[in-house]
Amino acid sequence: MKIGVADYGMNVWYGGCYDLELRLKALKEIGYNGIERLDGAVSADDAMHKAAIFRKLGMDFATCRGPNNEACIQWTAALGKEYIWIAVPATGERNMDKYCRQANALAEACAAWNVKAVVHNHLGQTVEKQSELETFLKNCPDCGLLLDTGHLAAAGGDCLQIVEKYFDRIVSVHVKDYLLLKPEAGLDNFRERGRFCELGAGNINLDNGAIMKLLAKKGYNGWFLVEHDTHLQEPLKDLAISREYIRKTGF
Repeated sequence: MKIGVADYGMNVWYGGCYDLELRLKALKEIGYNGIERLDGAVSADDAMHKAAIFRKLGMDFATCRGPNNEACIQWTAALGKEYIWIAVPATGERNMDKYCRQANALAEACAAWNVKAVVHNHLGQTVEKQSELETFLKNCPDCGLLLDTGHLAAAGGDCLQIVEKYFDRIVSVHVKDYLLLKPEAGLDNFRERGRFCELGAGNINLDNGAIMKLLAKKGYNGWFLVEHDTHLQEPLKDLAISREYIRKTGF
């Protein structure tokens, strides 16, 4: 398995990724194997160039994000990667039936290229709570799961239970922790309710080490991707703390 970074929080902190090579070198130095997405490519040629940078540095990525779903699928397939995120039009509504219909259409398109469409459970979105995740997985049998431990636990879900029940559907894992600050805010105001933080610094009894060990015991060989949506200091300091947490876990 590989230990990487889902670098959304880094992009927020810096205002974007200005130099892919510098970012990969910095992450490699503190013990990461890559980042989740080859992102920001404006053409197939540009995607190939960026993929070569990963190869040059001995780093890797899990998926591609292109300018549209078709490019995401085809670039991911061409570069030998396994999955793309389910991306459906953002309308602001939470309509599970519509979401599943669109996800199933995307999964069918992905299957033609031997790529898996995966759902990323996320606070504030259609698939937020454990019950919603299980409904989605039932209604979309050809879709995989990008399990986000922090989002699921912050929504009151049981990550270990999901691993036990849906292990065969798990394609990738976001490993993150959550610091609950204002429980009275409710899930609808999850950004006010708390923030994501470095591994081990949360206060919702989320044992990411136990989740990782269970996955490994079951034969998981995919990516563990550390993600900090919020950084209060230089991101590399937070990510080094999280990498050490994972080392102590045995990975």
